[in-house]
Amino acid sequence: MNTLTPRQKDFLRLVAATAVKAAAQGEPAPPVADLAATAGVPLEGALARKAGAFVTLRRDGRLRGCIGYIEGIKSLAAAVADNGRSAAVGDPRFSPVTPDEVDRIQIEISALTPLREAHGPEEIEVGTHGILLEKEGRAAVFLPQVATEQGWDRDTTLDQLALKAGLRPGDWRQGARFRIFEAEVF
Repeated sequence: MNTLTPRQKDFLRLVAATAVKAAAQGEPAPPVADLAATAGVPLEGALARKAGAFVTLRRDGRLRGCIGYIEGIKSLAAAVADNGRSAAVGDPRFSPVTPDEVDRIQIEISALTPLREAHGPEEIEVGTHGILLEKEGRAAVFLPQVATEQGWDRDTTLDQLALKAGLRPGDWRQGARFRIFEAEVF
């Protein structure tokens, strides 16, 4: 995994926080290039490479929004900007973040490695791998930290992932496709 520098992580935190605040206020966020120029951070290397990324919002330790791209369709910096905004106002599980609560929102960014095929559940390492489960036209994903945060073992994680995909627990045991990834979480 390409490790981000502390400066790049700080910049991505700024990008996400700016996107969340702008979204909560109903305004467009400034372009990532403008933020980079103001911060004196070059948009190169890991920031410019296409990468999957998720932005997770919590308030008082509770999930408030989580949206992301599982695959690299944009640069990492652009993905964080898009997903910060979407996590704030576009997660259908939650009402939009309001301007009054922006200062109480904690932001977590997950920068993803490319997906790779897992040839069975035995290849999945709980706490290390994020998982994309696909079966019968349904799909669901968990970031690597989800199972650890919930205290799940591999089978419980896969049962919960099957439920998230609209399948039954245990449906992952036959005919499911698994793709895995790692994440740098900060």
